[in-house]
Amino acid sequence: MLSGLSWPMVALLLAAGVLLDLLLGEARRFHPLVGFGNLAGAIERRLNRGTARILRGTLGWMLAVLPLTVLAVWLCGAIGAAMHALLLYFCIGLRSLRDHNLPIAQALRRGDLPAARELTGRIVSRDTFEASEADLAKASAESLLENGNDAVFGTLFWFAVAGGPGALLFRLANTLDAMWGYRNARFLLFGRVAARIDDVLNYVPARLTALSYVLLAPGAAGKRLAWRCWREQAAAWSSPNAGPVMASGAGALGLALGGAAQYDGEIEQRPPLGRGVPATAADIERAWRLVWRTTLLWLAVALVVAWGVRHA
Repeated sequence: MLSGLSWPMVALLLAAGVLLDLLLGEARRFHPLVGFGNLAGAIERRLNRGTARILRGTLGWMLAVLPLTVLAVWLCGAIGAAMHALLLYFCIGLRSLRDHNLPIAQALRRGDLPAARELTGRIVSRDTFEASEADLAKASAESLLENGNDAVFGTLFWFAVAGGPGALLFRLANTLDAMWGYRNARFLLFGRVAARIDDVLNYVPARLTALSYVLLAPGAAGKRLAWRCWREQAAAWSSPNAGPVMASGAGALGLALGGAAQYDGEIEQRPPLGRGVPATAADIERAWRLVWRTTLLWLAVALVVAWGVRHA
């Protein structure tokens, strides 16, 4: 194990990091990932100009990610297990997903579309100012399914591989992909390396997440549908890792997601995800429960592996 931690210790620290996240939630002031976003923005403004944009983007990624990862390795060596748990707490976003999405469901239930549009606009990049109830429920459910991997399960996976520094490396790389990984004139070249590194780091955890959604789908028919959606729909999605996660999750929930969405005033027709009925407020809560149950599944697997290693 790259972290040097034993499996029993990894399992305990995974549980501790998740518990800290559920109890404390996001740091309201001076959140490390917010500070990192400011740093990344400053690096991009300085380097994303002139020629050799791919090389400049590579340098920018290294300047943003590597010093902080090396610092995390040193801190874990100096402080020990507590630092690993603290890094996991700062990196994981389980409670954040709940706190940002369940209020959308609550606003929709009471018929408060303006509030639901404002809340949804905080978590997605699509336009929400004229969105219908179905559009908002779809956007929230899709965000929960995708970010279940990006903010939770990918972080847990890389923590299991490399401890706190592994979780930090993954989250920083994922944040840079979210900031620089656009296929537009500004970022097509500069953000290419950031996007590819995130694809590589996310490849295994995304497929484990998709498999988890399949396993936790209700009944044999639900599991078959989630598996079929994954196999038939994922390849059509623009992201090689979001496709399996979102297709299997939509199938597990029996929802028809994907399709039309408005970005910068233009309607974009995206590939279909899942099969079934359009999303409603209740389905936001169902998507959250799927993410929560998957978290419990991963923690249970880690504890079982730790028990087996300890008694081998």
